[in-house]
Amino acid sequence: MRRKNWRIVVVGFVLIVIALAFYFYMLSIASKSNDPVELMRTVGAVAGVVGGLSVVMIVIGLIGKKV
Repeated sequence: MRRKNWRIVVVGFVLIVIALAFYFYMLSIASKSNDPVELMRTVGAVAGVVGGLSVVMIVIGLIGKKV
């Protein structure tokens, strides 16, 4: 029997929400930048890394550890 780690799952979901909020916030102010394309490329990479990390955290938390 494996025991799920709900703290890691919750933190994973919170990180997804933060990554999406960061992406959409930066999307709204990208037009004021000198180079909006490069700004959104960087923001997308950062949000993608945080989103990927959060998905891994959710999976690990749901798999759990042996009791």
